[in-house]
Amino acid sequence: MSTLFELLEKIKSKPGLYLGCASITNLRMFIQGYRFARSEVGITNTEAESDFYNNFQPWLQNRLSIRTVNAWDKIILLTCIDEKAGFDYFFQLLDEFIQRDKSNDIEPILAESTVQNTDKVA
Repeated sequence: MSTLFELLEKIKSKPGLYLGCASITNLRMFIQGYRFARSEVGITNTEAESDFYNNFQPWLQNRLSIRTVNAWDKIILLTCIDEKAGFDYFFQLLDEFIQRDKSNDIEPILAESTVQNTDKVA
């Protein structure tokens, strides 16, 4: 079975095949169904999948400066003209979300080297 991110790449290239049309709402419903199906058969989430499920919405709310109880698809729709634009914008935001992990991994290394350099000076 594909991981969530492998599946999202397939959906991005052929949304009609998986969703009927390029729709942010249909995408979220598909992801919810995918998550449910995997849990029903006992497949555990990867670390990256758990990160997406647990942290994408809070990250998105901070990124767009929007506070609401609405799901992430509705938050994206607040900033887009239609479902197709929301679908396209999701993938842009997803790339940013994934990249934020890489920058977070780099920051502690930089912080450690700064502390080490400070210790040497003192």
